[in-house]
Amino acid sequence: MFKLRDRSIIALRNGKLGCCTAHSVIPIVESIIETQFRQTSLNLHNREEESSKFHFLQRLNPKFYISALVNCRNLTQVRQVHAQASVHGMLENIVVANKLIYFYSYYRALDDAYGLFDGMCVRDSVSWSVMVGGFAKVGDYINCFGTFRELIRCGARPDNYTLPFVIRACRDLKNLQMGRLIHHIVYKFGLDLDHFVCAALVDMYVKCREIEDARFLFDKMQERDLVTWTVMIGGYAECGKANESLVLFEKMREEGVVPDKVAMVTVVFACAKLGAMHKARIIDDYIQRKKFQLDVILGTAMIDMYAKCGCVESAREIFDRMEEKNVISWSAMIAAYGYHGQGRKALDLFRMMLSSGMLPDKITLASLLYACSHAGLVEEGLRFFSSMWEDYSVRTDVKHYTCVVDLLGRAGRLDEAFKLIKSMTIEKDEGLWGAFLGACRTHKDVVLAEKAATSLLELQSQNPGHYVLLSNIYANAGRWEDVAKIRDLMSQRRLKKTPGWTWIEVDNKSHQFSVGDTTHPRSKEIYEMLKSLSNKLELVGYVPDTNFVLHDVDEELKIGILYTHSEKLAIAFGLIATPEHTSIRIIKNLRVCGDCHTFCKLVSEIAGRVIIVRDANRFHHFKEGACSCGDYW
Repeated sequence: MFKLRDRSIIALRNGKLGCCTAHSVIPIVESIIETQFRQTSLNLHNREEESSKFHFLQRLNPKFYISALVNCRNLTQVRQVHAQASVHGMLENIVVANKLIYFYSYYRALDDAYGLFDGMCVRDSVSWSVMVGGFAKVGDYINCFGTFRELIRCGARPDNYTLPFVIRACRDLKNLQMGRLIHHIVYKFGLDLDHFVCAALVDMYVKCREIEDARFLFDKMQERDLVTWTVMIGGYAECGKANESLVLFEKMREEGVVPDKVAMVTVVFACAKLGAMHKARIIDDYIQRKKFQLDVILGTAMIDMYAKCGCVESAREIFDRMEEKNVISWSAMIAAYGYHGQGRKALDLFRMMLSSGMLPDKITLASLLYACSHAGLVEEGLRFFSSMWEDYSVRTDVKHYTCVVDLLGRAGRLDEAFKLIKSMTIEKDEGLWGAFLGACRTHKDVVLAEKAATSLLELQSQNPGHYVLLSNIYANAGRWEDVAKIRDLMSQRRLKKTPGWTWIEVDNKSHQFSVGDTTHPRSKEIYEMLKSLSNKLELVGYVPDTNFVLHDVDEELKIGILYTHSEKLAIAFGLIATPEHTSIRIIKNLRVCGDCHTFCKLVSEIAGRVIIVRDANRFHHFKEGACSCGDYW
């Protein structure tokens, strides 16, 4: 309901009052309006004063600054909040100060973060954790370790937030000495059973390739999460103990830990390292049973697994089943054909990749050059190499040069390969010189081999394989004095030759053989089978190639050494332990020698078996007296 003064004003506006009345009313109305204006102004002033007081009180509340920092979208906004906090004296509040340090670290402004941290009168465990972690995350490991040392020196107690950051810095640097020092601090403060600290230590030891120390800690852990299991499984695979990876995977499942996709990728990687086909089938079945999506990461890992387990057809099935493929997936399948000497199929797949609209990267082209190299496709490989930048905007790096040097070297064009090496403007690495040295050995060029070996040993003086390769070249040339010098040099540097091993799977169990091995329970039968094979091979014209015995002994002894090479023992065992007409799959850790290559071809013919050999470089598929490599390996 309107008040009287309101009705008077309305009546005046509508002209309903008389002239005299209007004249007498106007002063009253003006007085009323002036009073209302003053009252409104007073109310507004009071409200502004209350609002200002409210905002002032709000700025004394730490939650205000924490909320403001959470809503910051860039470093400038963080600095504005910092300025406001400083003006209102809120930097004395440790929660606000810690939050500011965190957001400075988040935006990688470590100078601002440390400036604030250094000026703090009081620091708690969060302050130290955020500062140490900030340096670790940006890779400033010197300041990370320095801040942690300051923490210890000032008598503060490290906790399960700060320690994992420092341990991961040791991991990233692969600094085992510092890692062990931090481990001692962990013991000192009684955190050796803490889940987070222990998991970080396991990860650190794995990355530093101290797998036994990692496993010792892993077994001591009272609770192990999926991440720690995955790290331990991957660590065994990285350290060349892929079988232990798969055993640990089974143990993980027995303990009720359900693997996720990341864990399965790690397990697939371990199986690829092992090269065990029956394990690959089991893992594939498990992935399908658990309905893991075959995305680009898992699918690509499975392509690589099947390729390295010797079944390029299964690798292609996985590739074709993938709904989405990226450049890495295409590259993996091209590389798979390369491992198996199927260069033409690699080229066909590359053309299919281009027609799908996918552009190659440097890995794709390295895989393609590798495939050309192992299939003798010299001109095709050289054409791709020369047009990489013009056609695909990919710059050549040392891996591409290595593939081309290998391509030319295998074809016997050593002078061209050496000329290419000399013309390179990018830095040469051990892979490049190693490829060239291997080609020199194949084609018995001692002069160029010595040049390659000199450069190689300057880069990697502690790799025994390089010394052995040069020694083998001298042995092939009959330069036994030089062989003796190389062996003396290895002794002086305490280097040992990597022993040759061959593995074969029979009844889902792996059997291992070395040269002249007599430790297998069925050794007597194995040597009887070898003797029978030798007799049959002689009838079809096989003559042992004693050039591959690199010892200064008589011919009879050389034949005896050739007779007991590890791959021959494994094949003989395969013949007596597997059903007729089934394939024999073996894995060798070194390059298969020329005599064993000839042996495998002839055995595949007289025994009617397919023999699949994976050596250090590639796969050989022997069938009906021929090899998939076309004697070009």
